Amino acid sequence: MFRRLALLSVVALLLSACESNQVNRDFDASRDFAAYRSWSWKDPALQYRPDDPRIKSDLTEQRIRAAVASELDQRGLRPAPAGARGDLSVQTYLIVENRQQQITTNYGGGWGGYWGGYWGGPMYNETRSVDYKVATIQVDLLDGHDGKLVWRGSSEQIMNNYPPSPAERSAAIQKTVTKVLANYPPK
Repeated sequence: MFRRLALLSVVALLLSACESNQVNRDFDASRDFAAYRSWSWKDPALQYRPDDPRIKSDLTEQRIRAAVASELDQRGLRPAPAGARGDLSVQTYLIVENRQQQITTNYGGGWGGYWGGYWGGPMYNETRSVDYKVATIQVDLLDGHDGKLVWRGSSEQIMNNYPPSPAERSAAIQKTVTKVLANYPPK
């Protein structure tokens, strides 16, 4: 019982540490980002990796598109008029990967006393594998005139084992997209 409780606490600690969703960004420093004032979606607006029907959803695409549009609007970028090409072309990705983490838990061992004694028993190690899924949202901004990538941001998050509600999905997507675009335009 103690071993299982210890293992579960270690797994929870490990997974909570991974949930810090590190944000990765890269950009072309030679570009004048102040010149970009409008944007339009590149076709397809959202690509899935893997292209799995369990992941691919019109509802997920609507949520990601709405979150990206909202964040770009907050940064002063406006959607290009219908049929016109924006200064930026926007393409997003939803990437889901299976990952595995090895966790080793130590049990037993000895303790040394103030005057040098030794108490305790033998030490045992138990190593287990923990499988989990990680979802990454990536936003690419391409120059609308030459089609070259000028800015990229991504963030990953560990997926829950239970199915989230629609409100929880929307909140998680909005939070992740906000983090991804937090430092756009680059300074």
